[in-house]
Amino acid sequence: MFSWMKTALLMAGITALFGALGGMIGGQQGMLMALGFALLSNFFAYWFSDRMVLRMYNAREVDETSAPQYYGMVRELAERADLPMPRVYLIDEDAPNAFATGRNPQHAAVAATTGILRVLSARELRGVMAHELAHVKHRDILISTVSATMAGAISALANFAMFFSSRDSEGRPTNPIASMAVAMLAPFAAMLIQMAISRAREFEADRLGAEIAGDPQALASALDKIHRYAQGIPLEAAQRHPETAQMMIMNPLSGGGLSGLFSTHPPTEERVERLMRMAGAAGTHSPSEGARR
Repeated sequence: MFSWMKTALLMAGITALFGALGGMIGGQQGMLMALGFALLSNFFAYWFSDRMVLRMYNAREVDETSAPQYYGMVRELAERADLPMPRVYLIDEDAPNAFATGRNPQHAAVAATTGILRVLSARELRGVMAHELAHVKHRDILISTVSATMAGAISALANFAMFFSSRDSEGRPTNPIASMAVAMLAPFAAMLIQMAISRAREFEADRLGAEIAGDPQALASALDKIHRYAQGIPLEAAQRHPETAQMMIMNPLSGGGLSGLFSTHPPTEERVERLMRMAGAAGTHSPSEGARR
């Protein structure tokens, strides 16, 4: 519940930021044009993003004949989550990772790399796929698309403000230095809010995924293992398409420094700690020990 409230507040914040920037510019027509362009581009992404992303990753669809254990696992978890059976894909990459896509539960797809199937135990992989189905159940694709729409509209308005004089509500020109500062900072603020929304949704997918699988320790162990492996094995497709990094269960482009502020994913340590608390075993077993039990 708290995660949903946090997401709602962040969405309200990015909407308010959009309204404030539009009010600063004062040009209703320009504001509507920028919003219309952002809505159109994200409407296209919402309907076709699944095919686009799967093509970017050269994902191949599998079934119970070509990947019986993997496919059967997803089917069992989808039944537990009361979801329609999604399309199931494999990506020929050594880096361990997975994602879900699709505009709604009836048109969903889940994909995992061949690397994640090799490095995780069956129990850990089950936790990962439950996490991805949690994204489907929560319609997180819609939430991320709406936040991207607003962030894109804010960037468009900021570019508009950089080249055209801003006016106040009474039509008088505003301070050009202040207008330029707002135009430069607004997209940055929108980006931070968008990333915060993404982090909130990851925490919630961890929680629901652990409930679907009935095994929080397994997901904790999987996250810990993916994090360690991912440090030295780049996900090639994500390097070519960094905009897709937020879809993964683990950010394949994460770095150090201010990564907590600028990352689309929460710190792995915090995710593991929350899951271990769910299991009632915080401080008793390490994630790896828990997964072997």
